[in-house]
Amino acid sequence: MSIAKKLLEEGNGVYRLVPTWVPRSFCRPGKRIKLHPDDYYILGLERGGIDERWFASTTWAENGPDTPEDEGLSYIVSADGRERILLRDAIDELEGGIIGKTLWNKYHRWPMFSKFFDNAGPLPHHIHHRDEHARRVGAAGKPEMYFFPSQCNNHGGEFPFTFFGINPEVSKEQVKQSLENFSGGDNQLLNFSRAYRLSLDTGWDVPPGVLHAPGSLCTYEPQFASDVYAMYQSVLYGGQCVSEELLWKNCPVEENGNVDYLMEVIDWEANIDPNFSANRFMEPKVIWKNKVGCEEWICYKCPVVSAKRLTVYPGKTVIIKDQAAYGFILLQGKGKFGRWDIETPTMIRYGELTNDEFFVSEKAAQEGILVTNTSSVEPLVMLKHFAENPELESVRE
Repeated sequence: MSIAKKLLEEGNGVYRLVPTWVPRSFCRPGKRIKLHPDDYYILGLERGGIDERWFASTTWAENGPDTPEDEGLSYIVSADGRERILLRDAIDELEGGIIGKTLWNKYHRWPMFSKFFDNAGPLPHHIHHRDEHARRVGAAGKPEMYFFPSQCNNHGGEFPFTFFGINPEVSKEQVKQSLENFSGGDNQLLNFSRAYRLSLDTGWDVPPGVLHAPGSLCTYEPQFASDVYAMYQSVLYGGQCVSEELLWKNCPVEENGNVDYLMEVIDWEANIDPNFSANRFMEPKVIWKNKVGCEEWICYKCPVVSAKRLTVYPGKTVIIKDQAAYGFILLQGKGKFGRWDIETPTMIRYGELTNDEFFVSEKAAQEGILVTNTSSVEPLVMLKHFAENPELESVRE
C-alpha cells in the first residue's frame, strides 16, 4: 500500500499536515504566527524573515533562484511522525479520491491554498495577474480574500489600514507616469488610492488585477493556487524601498521595460469602482447557530475559493458535514476531530510538528466529522479553506 493511501486510511479520510513556513526577502515578520522568536530568520538574512505560514498548499513559493524545491508545499505526516509525503504528490496519486472527481477533472490538482500573512508593516501597492497575463509566464491568475482573526492579532502592527484600487477621478496617464517614475524614489502611487481601516473578524475580496497595499494585521488569506504578483509602489510607509526587479516580476521577457504592459495588467474598471467597499467587504454570514456552537462563511465573494469559521462551545460535540474537500487551521482551543486529537500550540520551533492543521478528503467531509471540544472553559475555533464549494451557490443568491 502506498504512503498516500496508508495515511488516508490512518486518518479515516483526514490527513495531518506539517507546518509550512515561508520567508519573504522584502518583508518584516509581525511575530504573531506562533513561531519561536529565535526562528523568524532561521533561513538566513538573504532569504528574509518568515512572515507567512501556508496551509493545504500544493503551490511552490516563488522566492527567487535560491528557493528550495519544496518551499511553500504542505507535507502530510503520520500520527507517529515517521512517515510523510507531499500533499501535492498524494493528490497526484489518488486524484478524486482525495479532492473529489469534479475538482480533479477540472483542474487536475488542488487549486487553492491559504496562509497567514504576518507582516510588521504595510506591503507596497501591488497586483496579482489575471489569467490572460499569468498564462504568459506559465502560471494561473490569482484571486484572493482576506480575513483578520482576532486570535492572531494581539497587536495591529505599524499600519492596520489597507489601500485598495484607484480613486475614480484618477486617469490612466497619471498611473502610467507613476510607474515610469518607479526608480526615481517614491513614485507616489498611493496618492491615487484610498485606505480602509481594518476591522478584526471581517474580510475583503481581492480579485486579480486589483491594486492593493495590505496593512499590518495578521491576515488569513484563502487564494487560488498561484504565486504571481508585481510590486507597483516603490517606497513604503516608513521609507522602506522596493527593488525595481519586483516591478517586473512575472512579466514576460519580451515585455520587460514596457510600462504599457504593466498598465494592461490592471483591471481598470474593478480598480475605480466607486462602490468598492460595498462590493468587496465581507462580514461573517451565519450558516447555523445553536447551543453547541456556530458556523459562518467568512470568505464567500470569490467563486473559486472560499472559507468558513467553525466554533464549538466548551464541552460540546457536533457532527460537521461539508460538500467539498477542505483544509483547516485550528485557531483556539483543543479537542477531537474524527480520530485526531487537535490543539492550538502556544509556540512552535521551526521544523516541529503540530496538531493544529489537517486536510479533509471530499468523502470524509460529505460523510461528516465528529468534532468535540474537550475544554470546559475555552471555545474551539477553526478556519476551513475550500476550493470550489457547491454550498456557495445559496450564499450568492
